[in-house]
Amino acid sequence: MKSSIVKRSIVIDGHKTSVSLEDAFWSGLKEIAHARCVTLSKMVAAIDETRQHSNLSSAIRLFVLDCMREPLRTHEESERM
Repeated sequence: MKSSIVKRSIVIDGHKTSVSLEDAFWSGLKEIAHARCVTLSKMVAAIDETRQHSNLSSAIRLFVLDCMREPLRTHEESERM
């Protein structure tokens, strides 16, 4: 089975780097950046600045996952009230 992980180049803070992400995470990242009216480069730079110990690709995956979970958390909190 062929892996769906694709290596992509991106410029953050003036330097070129690459991240290896599955198409679903890349698409999710682009959707989040578009919804927040920021460029993909600025979004990745912000993730890079705030990541703890993981590599950049992992940090992006966790960021996208957290953003996708947010509506569920908000819904659960409103049901408790």
